[in-house]
Amino acid sequence: MAGVLFRTWEAPERAREWPDVATVADHVGVEHLVVARHALVREVLADQATFRPDNALDALTPIPVAALRILARHGFRLPPTLANNGHPSHPAIRAIVADALHPKRVEEQRAWLTTVVRGRVDRLTADLARGRPVDLYADLAADLPLLVLARLVALPDADAAVVKEFTRAALELFWAPVALDRQLALAEIVGRFHRVLREFAQDGAGLAADLRAQAQSMDVVVGALFFLLVAGQETTSQFLTLLLHRLAGEPAVLDGLRAGSVAVDDVVEEGLRLVPPIVTWRRVASRDTMLGGTPVARGTSIVLWLAQAGRDQAVVANPDDFRPGQRGSRRHLSFGAGAHRCVGAQLTRMEAAVVVAETAPLLHGTRVTRPPWCPDNLSFRMPDAFIIQKL
Repeated sequence: MAGVLFRTWEAPERAREWPDVATVADHVGVEHLVVARHALVREVLADQATFRPDNALDALTPIPVAALRILARHGFRLPPTLANNGHPSHPAIRAIVADALHPKRVEEQRAWLTTVVRGRVDRLTADLARGRPVDLYADLAADLPLLVLARLVALPDADAAVVKEFTRAALELFWAPVALDRQLALAEIVGRFHRVLREFAQDGAGLAADLRAQAQSMDVVVGALFFLLVAGQETTSQFLTLLLHRLAGEPAVLDGLRAGSVAVDDVVEEGLRLVPPIVTWRRVASRDTMLGGTPVARGTSIVLWLAQAGRDQAVVANPDDFRPGQRGSRRHLSFGAGAHRCVGAQLTRMEAAVVVAETAPLLHGTRVTRPPWCPDNLSFRMPDAFIIQKL
């Protein structure tokens, strides 16, 4: 499974050869049921009783004792809070986080973010005019979602580079095939920042204070902050990078944006469908059941292929084409569905709309000299750079 699912965004035609439901083994020999069809993925996401989220944060590569000791030394714990919480406590925790990311509060950040992005684009445009290459990941998208999140939610006083190192390390430690030496290094990075989060959780303002006021344990406060930092900004910076890369190869869409015949919001939704920041997500069967005519035994690990569900021809007629506004474009499952649908969906949409509107003109008359490279990871795309230069 690893080699296939990790690389599907590079060869989507291979994905269509897969059946709707298939049992495969990953790199450590653990069997998973991979679900690809849109309707079946939605069915699983909507049925939290039968398909529980308990395994959502389980490490893809089992964490060895040596790495567990490093995490334990830093007091690392990840109790059920948001994505991995199928217990009665979930709605209350989710409601507090959702209030912090309320669409009205998100919309209030649009003008500020537009000013920031416009300033960065002006500098990048000047660099391009001087014949210099520019990196649209490092110089534009990498820290933008973190800056916005910090305006919505009080965060620990840490340098952006430190936070980004932590969040990318967490994505690698829990969702990537990792060698032992690398696991030890990642455990140190994740554990060290987890200690910072725990200190902040004890007396921090904003979301941390709201969670404490609801009598949530300190572990839950830390766990919510942990997941918010990963899902609330790291996935968005990755999506912005991949969306801009896709746009760079779509001159007709860029022309339409410039002429006003293509809507920015439609571009964002088509981007979410074609280059979603989260490729797969996991569930575990709580009982023996059936899914698309396939028997599913209790305890089965299920991999929901979100990226492939967005290319289901039963939903969208032109699954591989970037056609903003085409029928079915907005039916993607990039934010999940059901009780665990992403609480930051509107935040991602707002940030992407601002970046597309302000950055699309910069892409005219440029060529890609270094496309994003994404390492193997079961669920997340982690582009390392996106470099363009003037023609």
